[in-house]
Amino acid sequence: MLTFPVVAGVIEQGLVYSLMALGVYITFRVLDFPDLSVDGSFPLGAAVSAKLIVDGYNPFVALVVALAAGLAAGAFTGFLNTRLRISSLLAGILTMTALYSVNLRIMGRANIPLLMEPTFLTLLEKAGIPSEYVALVSFFVLVVVVKLVLDWFLHTEVGFALRATGDNPIMIRSLGVNTDRMKVFGLAISNGLVAFSGGLVAQYQGFADVGMGIGTIVTGLASVIIGEVLFHPRRVVTQVLSVIIGSMVYRLAIFLALRLGFAPTDLKLVTTVLVIIALAAPTFSRWRKQAKLLPKSAAGA
Repeated sequence: MLTFPVVAGVIEQGLVYSLMALGVYITFRVLDFPDLSVDGSFPLGAAVSAKLIVDGYNPFVALVVALAAGLAAGAFTGFLNTRLRISSLLAGILTMTALYSVNLRIMGRANIPLLMEPTFLTLLEKAGIPSEYVALVSFFVLVVVVKLVLDWFLHTEVGFALRATGDNPIMIRSLGVNTDRMKVFGLAISNGLVAFSGGLVAQYQGFADVGMGIGTIVTGLASVIIGEVLFHPRRVVTQVLSVIIGSMVYRLAIFLALRLGFAPTDLKLVTTVLVIIALAAPTFSRWRKQAKLLPKSAAGA
């Protein structure tokens, strides 16, 4: 039976992970850059956030530093690709691999618990927000703010240049835009959002783990693709919204899979199947249309 805590939990997870999905959207849809470094930048944000909290820093300051760490990680991937001319796929893999050791170095161990530590949620509770609503309200407000800022940014001159870098780099270079700088900038924003999401998730779940980033790229892609299949967005505003809703639909699908009896160890398989179905949906639709046309063609012959 779906109770309010269950529904609220699904929505909360969908909202907090939608920030990570928006980062994946920037690289895969805006920049057309297959960035695998997000599997490392997500736990990077969690590691930085958790380490600063246990060292006595303010949880909000920890989130800002996590965001900055993600920006640096994304810029490093961009540096490898644009300056050292390493392929986009390999540059992301190299950054992801390096970040595994970096995250271990930051945390000092594989896992940091935060159950007895103050987080941004506990601080908001002290400010007067009821504990049963604090995560839902804070994540909703945060996602709305990020969406509005992202909508505005992608319609600025720099945002148009970033989008053109992914759509037609030759054309935008002819207009005097440095596409290498745009790539570095876009990758930094993307990984900054991913790391920020990782910091939020660590404080929300009450721990940071070095392995919590495994499969982040697939999860982000699932959210992006599910949103696209459901809404077929054409404008930037609706594209960003579809990613957010796609993240919540994905979390609902995971919840239903667990209710149907799948083990937690099966969730990566479930995610893969969801992505395959979403990616193949246009092909299935085309096959169905062709199948409907075949009898008519035969009758006409």
